[in-house]
Amino acid sequence: MTAPEPPPDANELAEKDLDDLRRRIDAVDGRLIAALSERAAIVTEIGRSKRASGYPIYAPHRERQVLARVLAANPGPLTDRTVEAIYRELMSGSFALELPLRVGYLGPRGSFSHVAATRHFGSSVEFDDLHEIDHVFEEVAAARCHYGLVPYENSIGGGITDTLDAFQQHKVTIYAESMIEVRQTLLANCLPNEVERIYSKPQVFSQCRRWLSKHYPEAELLPTLSSSRAVQQAADEPAAAAIGSELAGEIYGVKPLFQQIQDKPNNITRFLIIGREEARPTGDDKTTIMFVTAHKPGALVDVLAVFRDASINLSHIDKRPSGRTNWEYTFFIDCDQHQEDATMATAIEEARSHCLTLQVLGSYPRVGAVI
Repeated sequence: MTAPEPPPDANELAEKDLDDLRRRIDAVDGRLIAALSERAAIVTEIGRSKRASGYPIYAPHRERQVLARVLAANPGPLTDRTVEAIYRELMSGSFALELPLRVGYLGPRGSFSHVAATRHFGSSVEFDDLHEIDHVFEEVAAARCHYGLVPYENSIGGGITDTLDAFQQHKVTIYAESMIEVRQTLLANCLPNEVERIYSKPQVFSQCRRWLSKHYPEAELLPTLSSSRAVQQAADEPAAAAIGSELAGEIYGVKPLFQQIQDKPNNITRFLIIGREEARPTGDDKTTIMFVTAHKPGALVDVLAVFRDASINLSHIDKRPSGRTNWEYTFFIDCDQHQEDATMATAIEEARSHCLTLQVLGSYPRVGAVI
């Protein structure tokens, strides 16, 4: 009599289940590729139409519509943040099909401006590593870059003065905005207990002061011009580490040791995308205005009262020396409406009567989520 075959063990059953699931994944991937190729063919037709009509390839209002639609349709289990990242990369590939975009940012590669640019535009556009914020404005104003991405304000450090000053020197428009969380990482190609020197910008050391005093009280802190340069410095130097972005670590071959070491967890930087076009209204927009008040008592109060009386919320206010006359200041305000809205248009004209100069820098979709 033949002995019965032994039952399959648990490993055999698990492997069989995995094989079945993998076949299902392969089938889904096939459908995804077919759908993406169909979408890309349509994108190519859209690109031809845009080029023929002179319509901008990158349209923030359309970007907002697409993201809002796909996020509303997301049933899970993927998070909205994951879905948005997928679609931003998909739109980046679409830009490359329609017309390759050149985007300038404050370099060097691996800077947080570079991080913000890649998260906003994806990896399929051409990025131009520029060395100063003013250079980004210059390249956009001269049409050598389609768009530029510049830091505007930080939730801890406040307004970025170089950006405010550049708006006074160059004729560009604000086309969109983006916000990223600044996550500082300690990177090194040695073991954590071997770190003797740490490189980074002085501002970064300040942001990580408590963490450093707790974990590396004896380490020598060496300032550099940028966190990216710090990562480059630490790449091949024994017993050296750097504080910077994980992207910089990937670019320069330096491994992350500890992530999110900044003392304050909600360190958000708001970036502006500058261009030469006007963004269309979406129903949830901001307008940034730059003005110099008339030389009379209460002129600034009069300007701000115009927007208060029109029930227009001001979400940001800053100032810089005008650069023309001592003790004359240029003010910057963000208003929570589009300049084409009737109430906003009326308020702008009334505010102009209290100013020596007033310029609308741009209206653009308001972003509420960090990417």
